[in-house]
Amino acid sequence: MITAGCTEAVHLALRSSPAGDLIAVESPTYFGVLQILQSLGLQALEIPTHHRTGISLDALRFALDHHSVSAVLVMPNFQNPLGSTMPDENKRALVEMLAEREIPLIEDGLFGELYFGGQRPRVCKSYDRTGGSSSVPRSLRTCPPATGSAGPRPAVSRPASSGSKSATNLSTAILPQLAIARFIANGGYDHHLRRIRRAYAEKVAAMSQAVGRFFPAGTRITAPGGGFVLWVQLPETADALDLYRLALKSGITIAPGHIFSTTPRYRNFIRLNAAYMSDENAVALRRLAELAERVTAGDARTA
Repeated sequence: MITAGCTEAVHLALRSSPAGDLIAVESPTYFGVLQILQSLGLQALEIPTHHRTGISLDALRFALDHHSVSAVLVMPNFQNPLGSTMPDENKRALVEMLAEREIPLIEDGLFGELYFGGQRPRVCKSYDRTGGSSSVPRSLRTCPPATGSAGPRPAVSRPASSGSKSATNLSTAILPQLAIARFIANGGYDHHLRRIRRAYAEKVAAMSQAVGRFFPAGTRITAPGGGFVLWVQLPETADALDLYRLALKSGITIAPGHIFSTTPRYRNFIRLNAAYMSDENAVALRRLAELAERVTAGDARTA
C-alpha cells in the first residue's frame, strides 16, 4: 500500500489498536508520534532510550511483563531526535522478544538510507521469521507503510489498513508515484542518496563543531551516524522553552525537548536540524549560542 509519507503510514498502523491501549515508544521520541497517539486516543508508554544503542531492551522487557501493550513503535536507525542506531544483536533480540509475546513491532525506517558509513544498517524486519508486513521503505514522501511485524499477525491487516486508507484520503496521488518510480528506475534516486549522504555528513559535522565551540560550558551533543538531527543537552539551569521563546524573537526556530516526551524530563534539551546548516545559518547558530548562555545564566528576558 502506498501512503503519503511515513507519518500517514505510522498513523494507519496505529489505527489498528483500540482507543485507550498502551503503545510502547522510545523516550525521547519524535513529537509527531505523540501527536498521532493523542489523536487516536492511545497512551504512550515511554521506554528509556540510549543515544548510542537505542531503546533499552531490559526496560522494555520489564514494561511488557507489567503492562498490556498493544504494539511497540521504534526508529532503530538514526532515531529522531537522538540519532541512535541499535546494534544488530539488539534488533534481533527485540524482534524475538516481541514474537514470543505476539506483540506487533512498528518500525519507522525514515532515515535508514541516510547513513554516513559504508553501508546501510540492517532493519529489524530482516530478523522477522513470521512472514508479516513488508519491510521498511526508503525515505520518500510517497512510500509503503513503515511497518514490520514481529508477531504472527501483521501490525496492520490488509483489509483494515485498506479501509482506514480509504477513509483518510481514498488513495495517494498517482502522478507522484509514477514520477518516483521513474526516478528510482533510472538510477536518479541512488545518485541523489549518494550526494545527500555526503552533504548531511558535512552539515552534521559543521553544526556539531559550532555547538561544541560556542554553546555554554557543559553542553553535550550526540554524534549520530546518519540522518540530520542533533540532540543537544544544555546545562541543568537552562530551560529549553525559555530558549525557544528568545530564539523565536530573533527569527530562529528550534525544537525544545519538552515536545519529545509526555513528561518534563527533557526540559534542558533541544533538537537542532543540521539539514539547514549553511554560512548564513551559522550566524544564526552563533546567535542561538549567545541566547543559550543567557538562559543558562538565568536571564530569560526579551532579547
